[in-house]
Amino acid sequence: MSKLRVGVSGAGGRMGREVLKAVSLDQDLTLTAACDPAFAMEDAGKLCGLEPNGVLIDASLKDAVLKADVWVDFTRPDIVKGNITLAVEAGKPIVVGTSGLSESYVTSLMTNNVGVLVVPNFAIGAVLMMQFAKTAHKFFPNVEIIELHHDKKVDSPSGTAVKTAEILGAKDDGIEEGPRGLNLDGIHIHSVRLPGLIAHQEVIFGGLGQILTLRHDSMDRSSFMPGVLLALKEVSKLNGPVYGLEHVLGL
Repeated sequence: MSKLRVGVSGAGGRMGREVLKAVSLDQDLTLTAACDPAFAMEDAGKLCGLEPNGVLIDASLKDAVLKADVWVDFTRPDIVKGNITLAVEAGKPIVVGTSGLSESYVTSLMTNNVGVLVVPNFAIGAVLMMQFAKTAHKFFPNVEIIELHHDKKVDSPSGTAVKTAEILGAKDDGIEEGPRGLNLDGIHIHSVRLPGLIAHQEVIFGGLGQILTLRHDSMDRSSFMPGVLLALKEVSKLNGPVYGLEHVLGL
C-alpha cells in the first residue's frame, strides 16, 4: 500500500517544523513537499532536525501544490485564504491549522467536494474540553473564557477560544482580530500573551455557591501532532469544508 504524500505550508515556523518531523516519522505518510519563502531551497529533513531527505522547500504553495496528495497549512491569517484556494483549485485536500478563520467563512467555501478541514486546536484534550464545556453550559449559563498563549502568537483571541464560544452558542459575526478581551454574544473571552506559555485555556462556569473550571494545557507542541496526523489521514474522505477536529474524531 502506497503512503499518502504530504506537503507542509509554513514549514519553517514552530508548528511547521514539528509537522515536518511528525510526518517524516509516520509509517503511513511520506513528506514530498514543503513551502516557506524564508527557507526556500533548504532541505526539509535538515530543517526539522532529522537527516536530509532531499525535499527542498519551495517559496510558495503555488510552486509546490502538485507535489503532494494532501496539504497542511500553518502560515498566517493574511496568507491562508489564498493557500486554501490554490489547494482546492488543484484538487488537493487541505488541513488548516492557521488561526483567524471563522466557522462562517469555512462553511461558505466552494470546494467542489475537495476536503478542507479547518482546526482551531489539534490537541485531543482541547477538543474534549470544548465538548465537556458544551455539556456543562446546559447547567451553567454564566461562563467566561481565558486563553493563554506564547507572546509570539499574532492573533487574539485564539481560534480555540472563539470555537469554544461558538460551541456554547455564540455567533462569530463581527469578530475582529486583535482585542485582548472580547464579548462574544455575552461570553467574555480574555487573552493573555506571555513568554513561557505554549497554549492553555480555561472555561469557567459560575453558579449559585459554586464554580466549575475546565482547563487544558499544552506544554509542548508535540501535543498537537496526533491530531495533525489524524486530520491528514482523514481529510481526503471529506466532501467539502469542515470546521473542527471533532468531526473526524467521531464526537
